[in-house]
Amino acid sequence: MSGAKSEPEQHGGNRPRVPKAVARLPHQVREELTRRLRRNRRAFGKDDVQVVEAPLLKRAVGASALGNCMEWFDFGVYSYLAATLGKVFFPGASPGAQVISSFATFAAAFVVRPLGGLVFGPLGDRIGRQKVLATTMIMMALGTFAIGLIPAYSTIGIAAPVLLLLARMVQGFSTGGEYGGATTFVAEYSPDRSRGFLSSWLDFGTFVGYALGSALVTVLNLTLSDDQMLSWGWRVPFLIAGPLGVIGLYMRLKLEESPAFQQQLDEHEKSLAQESAGSEFKDIVKNHWRALLVCMGLVLLYNVTNYMVTGYLPTYQTETLNRSSGSADLLVLIGMVWIVVLITFLGRLSDRVGRRPLYAVGAAAMIVLAIPAFLLIKAHGTWPPILGVLLLSTLLACFAAPSAATLPALFPTAVRYAAMGIGFNFAVAAFGGTTPLVTAALVSATGDDLMPAYYLMLAGAIGLLTVKFLPETAQVPLKGSQPMVGSREERGELITTSKELYAFTREREEARHG
Repeated sequence: MSGAKSEPEQHGGNRPRVPKAVARLPHQVREELTRRLRRNRRAFGKDDVQVVEAPLLKRAVGASALGNCMEWFDFGVYSYLAATLGKVFFPGASPGAQVISSFATFAAAFVVRPLGGLVFGPLGDRIGRQKVLATTMIMMALGTFAIGLIPAYSTIGIAAPVLLLLARMVQGFSTGGEYGGATTFVAEYSPDRSRGFLSSWLDFGTFVGYALGSALVTVLNLTLSDDQMLSWGWRVPFLIAGPLGVIGLYMRLKLEESPAFQQQLDEHEKSLAQESAGSEFKDIVKNHWRALLVCMGLVLLYNVTNYMVTGYLPTYQTETLNRSSGSADLLVLIGMVWIVVLITFLGRLSDRVGRRPLYAVGAAAMIVLAIPAFLLIKAHGTWPPILGVLLLSTLLACFAAPSAATLPALFPTAVRYAAMGIGFNFAVAAFGGTTPLVTAALVSATGDDLMPAYYLMLAGAIGLLTVKFLPETAQVPLKGSQPMVGSREERGELITTSKELYAFTREREEARHG
């Protein structure tokens, strides 16, 4: 284990020697284990450490990642088709107004996301994560599939954009329970030492889904004429969501409930679950408001960057920089593939160096590099725009990789799903999903095509401030959950280490009082 802040091996006077296994523990892990050992007044036994079976772990990660993949397949498709959808559903508006109207419909889904979080979050804490995730999967698939069936404005008039809005709101409502539940589920299944790496596969699914959606639209744009795209081509990606949803639902129905939910750690957590059943929202806001604010700050940093790159950048290039849709789509697709390559590496890195350094470096780099990145994107030629997109994509990967491990660790098991639903969805609704709409409006109002960079710099500053209050949770057991390990050998090592730590703690306290 790395990241340790060990004490010297030798001490003066009667102070005890620090055991080697204890000295190797990262500072935050040692503090948390010491707290638990003092509370239990004994070292860990076999029943105190949860072993996660590898087949169950792989299935949990795979099914959760597939849900995110499907969700972001839709976002990739919608972002890349924004200009086309504007022509299909808002044909009477000017080109600029069509784009803004299309993004306004995109943003409308985020208005109902907090409502979805408020409904599905408490349900996930009471009836289980698996049941709720199966429900959100089928709702997302139906909402996306329905968009592909909506007649154009030229056929049914104003009913067309109204139906589009309703379908987007179904998607938004279901998504309100999706990401918070999926991150909670994977985090609760993951061994403590590798939670960053395993949870990063969730956002790996996110960007694979976006890349698949954007790649499909890119192929359609390159192979079909403009008239064909407006007539029927835009429907194809949305209709594919139906079969994807059936596959995802099958995988999620095969899952077992997360270990942390199955066995609340102690009586305190069980009583908390009972108390919160009637007034969970009030309890979370009252008792976990600091964690909620930290959650929202990190979500703002991640999602403003995310929706700037994935939601606004394709349209920025076509409408503001007057590039062809094919070249714009391909450029962002390169960025998505780069994130897919980086993200699990950065997730593993967060297990070693910690979550806080990764967020802090990324946020500081955002403040410094946002303007240079957009200047490169605006530049002529092939390589400068590619380099600009790769810069933004690298920063986005720094925020995406640790998020699924960091955010659930802020809250205890009994309220984790609901708290994630509140913190994540309110922040995404207010700042993430509105990013394309607000940025497009700012560029249109000011005529300054560097407005996206300024917006990212502001997000970076807020993120950097948030990191100051973020507790380090790398390799630390989740609040209200048993320590999680990936094998019986690891369990044996942890039990041995806990005995040494418990003995050392008692010796140190005796020496201090003696």
